[in-house]
Amino acid sequence: MTSRISISRPASGGYQAPYSDPHGFGSSRPSSGYKEANPDDPIEKIRNISRQVEDNVEIYTQPLKPHLPAIGRFLIVVTFLEDSWRILTQWGDQLWYLQRHRHFPWGISHLFLLLNVITMVVGSGAVITKRHSEYAVGGLLAVVIIQAFGYGLIFDLNFFLRNLSVIGGLLMVLTDSMYSRKKIFAGLPSISETDRKKYFLLAGRVLLIFLFLGFMIRGEWSWGRAFVSLIGLAACTMVAVGFKAKWSAAFLVITLSVFNVFINNWWSVHSAHPQRDFLKYDFFQTLSIVGGLILLVNMGPGGLSVDEKKKIY
Repeated sequence: MTSRISISRPASGGYQAPYSDPHGFGSSRPSSGYKEANPDDPIEKIRNISRQVEDNVEIYTQPLKPHLPAIGRFLIVVTFLEDSWRILTQWGDQLWYLQRHRHFPWGISHLFLLLNVITMVVGSGAVITKRHSEYAVGGLLAVVIIQAFGYGLIFDLNFFLRNLSVIGGLLMVLTDSMYSRKKIFAGLPSISETDRKKYFLLAGRVLLIFLFLGFMIRGEWSWGRAFVSLIGLAACTMVAVGFKAKWSAAFLVITLSVFNVFINNWWSVHSAHPQRDFLKYDFFQTLSIVGGLILLVNMGPGGLSVDEKKKIY
């Protein structure tokens, strides 16, 4: 704003008033309230490099930006589509497990699976096509909770953390639908909806990072794993508090995508091996969380974030 206002003194004409400066405005000493940045300062150099990287990323990813919401939405629901397909192709095994190990009565087990499949297919289609997103997200959230109790996995820590991240992705879908509706009805007052969007974005940001925390606490430790975990933990913290959230989310998108391909490579396991289904499940759940992070990259961290507060102050 101040860059558009000229504060220089007008050039003097033929008349020059005698010098008088009773208030000391003509002092050549710099103001103590502002300190000019030192270009040789290492922190300032890092800031300049960071700004250049951000500008270049913004320029070169511009053609992809209009497609980010569609990509993010599809990836978020891909785990539900895969799960519904797995139930249909393993119908007999699913019934046997529910009846034998979970003690579901005959008929109730059939109804449980059928309702899950219908809800996941219809809800995923609604999320992808942006139709009745609120109801679709509600239905998919219900599936996550019901399956946790139905399959007896509610106390499995890895399952619990992963599903928290999936719930975070679904909250990002809900926020994205609010964001789109706000753009359509931009002239109408929507204070309450704006507030809801801020809180949903905050909850989605925090929940999305639990997948990485689950990755950190399981498996054998090594120096490489410790290094990746520390960097990932820093990026997760930045996402949670909303500091450089877009770029830390983009970093997590790349890291999780690479990790997913090399660790959860279910296609390299024989179809008869029981580990194949577990790897496939982890693979598609990780894709869902990557989709949530892509929506975060597209929308930004929202009002309850360090990035937003920096704009105000």
